[in-house]
Amino acid sequence: MSNLTLEWWWMCLLLPLPLIFRHYRRAHAQAAIMLPHASGLNKDNAPQSAITPIVLAFAWSLLVVAACRPVWLGEAVEFHPKHRDMMLVVDLSYSMSKKDMRHEGEYIDRLSAVKNVVSDFIDKRKGDRVGLVLFADHAYLQTPLTLDRDTVREQLNQTILKLIGTQTAIGDGIGLATKTFIDGDAPQRVMILLSDGGNTAGVIDPLEAANIAKKYNTTIYTIGVGAGEMQVNDFFMTRTVNTADDLDEDTLTRVAEITGGRYFRAKDAKQLHSIYETINQLQPISTATQSWRPQTEWFGLPLAVSMILFVFVIVRRR
Repeated sequence: MSNLTLEWWWMCLLLPLPLIFRHYRRAHAQAAIMLPHASGLNKDNAPQSAITPIVLAFAWSLLVVAACRPVWLGEAVEFHPKHRDMMLVVDLSYSMSKKDMRHEGEYIDRLSAVKNVVSDFIDKRKGDRVGLVLFADHAYLQTPLTLDRDTVREQLNQTILKLIGTQTAIGDGIGLATKTFIDGDAPQRVMILLSDGGNTAGVIDPLEAANIAKKYNTTIYTIGVGAGEMQVNDFFMTRTVNTADDLDEDTLTRVAEITGGRYFRAKDAKQLHSIYETINQLQPISTATQSWRPQTEWFGLPLAVSMILFVFVIVRRR
């Protein structure tokens, strides 16, 4: 019962009021006129029910409890008074299918590596509003900014290649993510852009989009993925190939510099995880929290029972 509280507990002082009134009435009552031949009509000799005083006392107690305003407090709900808006902008071009990201001794495709690492990153952003933008031939808002991190993670894990094309519209991805910030009132706006290529589609240049993002006080961190030079088996020999020859590091670096962010390079899943940990440190989560407990008023129950008991006494006396 620790969740039950009496908001107006001082109303309990009314409990002895009927006893005080009864004592005062007896103290100021006039002496009764005794008639010798009518002693049988004395009301004190009339039979009285013991139930009525008990019911009245119980009804009055319930009425006082209702006046004390009993409230049931639910479980505490925490919220962050100042949140950060963070957009995750992820490349969904077909080149993300390349299996050159080393993870636990084997190579997995880039998109799978991103899902594993970014899902863990999302779980740690408690208190931030997180959104997800995907881009290929064009940009698509997969998840609007929300405090529901589970939804963002689930929608990221449900993405598949060729969903919105096969090319790379980096500029459109930045532009669409910036557009989601415009109507928000967050004191901090952060964008984390991940790509494995250069801008080959879209209607806006990445550098132009970066300048627009800067205008709206947005910091962009860019991440280039791809193993780069690696040895592959080719019949009876091995040869060196560059799996990241399409990666435009110059543009990604410039985009980050324009907005005051940083560019990172991830050649395997371990490095990718380390990069997101670094971003976590660069953009620490606010520890300032407030909490509130939902309240349910319970005064109606004792009030209703007391009224029923009073009606019962009145009907019984009549």
